[in-house]
Amino acid sequence: MTGTALAVFGGTDDSILTRKPRQLLLAFFGEYVCDRYFEPLRASVLIGALESAGVAASAVRTNLDRMVRSGVLERTRLGREIGFLLTPHGSEVLREASVRVNGPAPFEPQSDGWTVVTFTVPEHLRDLRHRLRAALTWSGFALLRDGMWIAPGAVDLAAALGAIIPDLPPTSVNAFSAAELDGFPMTETVRLAWDVEAIRTAHHEFIAHWEHDDAASDLPPITARTILVADWLALLRADPRLPRQYMGDDWPADRSFELFTRRHREFAFPAVRDFATLVG
Repeated sequence: MTGTALAVFGGTDDSILTRKPRQLLLAFFGEYVCDRYFEPLRASVLIGALESAGVAASAVRTNLDRMVRSGVLERTRLGREIGFLLTPHGSEVLREASVRVNGPAPFEPQSDGWTVVTFTVPEHLRDLRHRLRAALTWSGFALLRDGMWIAPGAVDLAAALGAIIPDLPPTSVNAFSAAELDGFPMTETVRLAWDVEAIRTAHHEFIAHWEHDDAASDLPPITARTILVADWLALLRADPRLPRQYMGDDWPADRSFELFTRRHREFAFPAVRDFATLVG
């Protein structure tokens, strides 16, 4: 998944179960709309779907407006109602996200070794610097020390920063591939750059909520599946795909993956049926 997505889906929270309205809306569009439904979606449909998740109608409208301003959605009039369509940019971001959301090994490094990045962005381009940091974080990077970021595996940095590079000053980003050297084990470096126990906690939060059969028993399937995917995206942001040898015993990532796959499949048909009823 390219780094464009983190700026859209938002940064990490103290808990992966925070479930901000914007994250739920993006999960909804990713599950039911992107490359599946090509008509404008009425605001009332979105309000109805997210109401059961505890999101007020005013919050849905506010976040829809923000998504229009950010170029993810476009607004159109449907008689007396307002409808929303994914823009080409919004569709691209959601397709990128789906690669990891539905991938067979979302917590495994993409390859051996490490990718190291340094960058310098002037103070007057503070917003661009924020976008760059967000893109790096989504791609698995962590700040090792001042100005030096590191990620597991060979990250496709051109894809990760594709939406940002045209706006960056020349030579503002430098990147290298790296490998562990004999006598300089990466264990302490990993612990310095990443809070491994916080990542473990994020997995346990996801498992503790979704392993119970009644986790979404009081929700319409369309809402349950939206919340599940929003929680999964939050977990994917929290876990940078570090090699297992640095993660300690009984690493819970495989349990998280099995659980998401099972619950996602369980909600699939009734959720799609709910969506068809709403748009019909």
